[in-house]
Amino acid sequence: MKMPFRLPRRAAAERLATAMPAGSLREPGRGSERKAQTAGLAILSGEGAAHWSGRSYAALARAGMMRNPVVYRSIRMIAEAAASVPWLAYDGEQELSAHPALTLMARPNPRMAGPDFLEALFGHLLLSGNAYVEGLSVAGPVRELHLLRPDRVSVVAGADGWPLAYDYRVGGMVRRLPALGDGERPGLLHLTLFHPLDDHGGFPPLAAAGAALDLHNAAANWNKALLDNSARPSGALVYQPKDGGNLSPDQYERLRAELESGYSGAVNAGRPLLLEGGLDWKAMGLSPKDMDFIEAKNAAARDIALAFGVPPMLIGIPGDNTFANYQEAHRAFYRLTVVPLLTRTAARFSHWFSEVYDEALTLRADLDQVPGLAAERDALWARVGAADFLSDAEKRQAVGYAPG
Repeated sequence: MKMPFRLPRRAAAERLATAMPAGSLREPGRGSERKAQTAGLAILSGEGAAHWSGRSYAALARAGMMRNPVVYRSIRMIAEAAASVPWLAYDGEQELSAHPALTLMARPNPRMAGPDFLEALFGHLLLSGNAYVEGLSVAGPVRELHLLRPDRVSVVAGADGWPLAYDYRVGGMVRRLPALGDGERPGLLHLTLFHPLDDHGGFPPLAAAGAALDLHNAAANWNKALLDNSARPSGALVYQPKDGGNLSPDQYERLRAELESGYSGAVNAGRPLLLEGGLDWKAMGLSPKDMDFIEAKNAAARDIALAFGVPPMLIGIPGDNTFANYQEAHRAFYRLTVVPLLTRTAARFSHWFSEVYDEALTLRADLDQVPGLAAERDALWARVGAADFLSDAEKRQAVGYAPG
């Protein structure tokens, strides 16, 4: 049977130390390894330091969406839900049945359809707080829309602090794109989420839940390491020499090396531990209940979902189900998360397209096509239909249609 020797937490050694005589522990230095010896005990442990992942776009993408299922599902839910909503174009209050901007949004470039383009755009926005759209024009109007990866774009600010241009770096190549249109080509469209300390860049939601992300990932790594180590807690080797002496430094290092090479890892699971005379194994470890392990992991998952605005009920996180049922949670997800994201995105595209086409254009998300808001839409139609004091034209206007 395999017996790992590393303590999962320093607290285990400290708990043991409280039961020992004063002065029986000593730390020879400030290194990562600590050796504590008494006449009857030898503890082998590793002092682990807290590891915090970075907060850049690449770091959040790797530690978050590419490694964490809660982050992955939250971003996919928001991006797919927002990308599935059709867009409408208006000239003032008059809805336009067709417009080049709608055509571009439906097929932005030869490689992507409209939902693909918008899903990637919202993914960039949620992971980095920024999204960049480049419009390509050939002898006239904009023909294609392309997304630029946020970590490759940097702002070039002028003397007054306002952005003059954006540098897009790929490998050793750098392209400078104007912040505003110059008549021949449109300016770069930069979408951001509010950042309290940055004048130009946006703040990613996941950065606010960075500690919860690291805790959730660490919990998964701990579970994996526990399984790799035959699902057994760490412990201590008790040395009880007959002559009352301690282990020499050479004996200590040899014992540690033998345990690491012969009894650590999944390939050594179940291997019996062979001890020399005077050595005995005492299992030590904090139980999941002592560490509040499961609840800590669920709390971290709820914090991540909270940062993105996804009700925990929708992604299967237990506890904290504040909604009476799944339908209420689904409706709150659309009303509080998806619709505000669509509204701010439509406003930025409206302003950009108005400059591109030199006309007053307003884009809006067609919320009547959102299944999650069907109950609200039915209630609105019922209230308007029962309002006898309104004319038919006023009723049409109240539900979002032009007076007929």
